[in-house]
Amino acid sequence: MRRTLVALSLAAGLMLSAATMHAHHSFAATYQEGKTQKIEGKVVQFLFRNPHSFLHVEAPDEQGVTQTWAVEWGGGGQLGKEGVTRESIKAGDKVIVVGQPGRNPDDHRLRMMNITRPADGWKWGGTFD
Repeated sequence: MRRTLVALSLAAGLMLSAATMHAHHSFAATYQEGKTQKIEGKVVQFLFRNPHSFLHVEAPDEQGVTQTWAVEWGGGGQLGKEGVTRESIKAGDKVIVVGQPGRNPDDHRLRMMNITRPADGWKWGGTFD
């Protein structure tokens, strides 16, 4: 009886943790995966960390008002494997970012798809138009 109870408890714990992981990585809940948006602006801060890095960029919104955009990127470990380090981007760098916009436009969020730094041609990500 005790073994069965322990086994059921472990199974329930695994199922709950799997559901939590799925919810955590459900980008569709936060971002409009079928759309893209481009911003051009100046880096305010680059947070190179796990589980997700963030790039904060001052750039105009669709009405031309300057906003601070939170651009969600991969974790530091994954980015490091792709050649991105905490030194790759600095505050003050001018960048062009293409990403999936957040579901709430007032949040000024993007999920990073690609980034270009025109000053030296540095690029990361998928296709560049």
